[in-house]
Amino acid sequence: MAHPTDLLAVLIDADNVPSSKVGAVISEIARFGTASVKRVYGDWTTTRLAGWKTAASEHVIQPMQQFANTVRKNATDSALIIDAMDLLYTRRFSGFCIVSSDSDFTRLATRIREDGVTVYGFGERKTPEAFRNACDIFTYLEVLGEGEVEEIVAAPARTLRKDLRSNTKLVAGLRACVSTASGEDGWANLGPVGQLMRKQQPDFDPRNWGYAKLSDLIREIDLFDIGPRPSGGLQIRNKAR
Repeated sequence: MAHPTDLLAVLIDADNVPSSKVGAVISEIARFGTASVKRVYGDWTTTRLAGWKTAASEHVIQPMQQFANTVRKNATDSALIIDAMDLLYTRRFSGFCIVSSDSDFTRLATRIREDGVTVYGFGERKTPEAFRNACDIFTYLEVLGEGEVEEIVAAPARTLRKDLRSNTKLVAGLRACVSTASGEDGWANLGPVGQLMRKQQPDFDPRNWGYAKLSDLIREIDLFDIGPRPSGGLQIRNKAR
């Protein structure tokens, strides 16, 4: 369970993340802990990162200069990876937030997790599955805030019930997690169900289907019984088929 006192290292790949989303990303990261280190990597001598200069200043993110000295070699990625390993060896951080849509960070995420440190990934929907699955939690930029993301300018609309039910990966995953987390009476606390889903599918997020909360998504699917539990909160069980 994340705690506000958990120290996080936030490492942003400016080449693969639009500056318009940085505020929403920082707000989301605050749910997981305190961003003790915030760095954004790129070649700041180019005009292409002009928007990032303003965003970095506004959100107190340290720009890390990396000249593009070679063709076909991503110097920015290499600099970010080296810094991440240096920070990992300090043993100061409970988690690393890697903000990029680039699959080149797959091995980095895996290596950090091998040390028992949590990895939070942030990227666009085009992010390769390998990187998404290498993270403990992966959040799509498209579901955060109001800013534009390349080619997508609005948060996803609510997915209709028939389409949710036809999503076999979603429904089967929820059913399995409910069964795993349930007691002898078949009821499971909703919180642990959501946590299990994240462990099995790091990019699982009700906002992907346009729902702010897991309970809203569950109610719309209407394949589960859901209601208050005596001690507070919500509980859920699979409906009889």
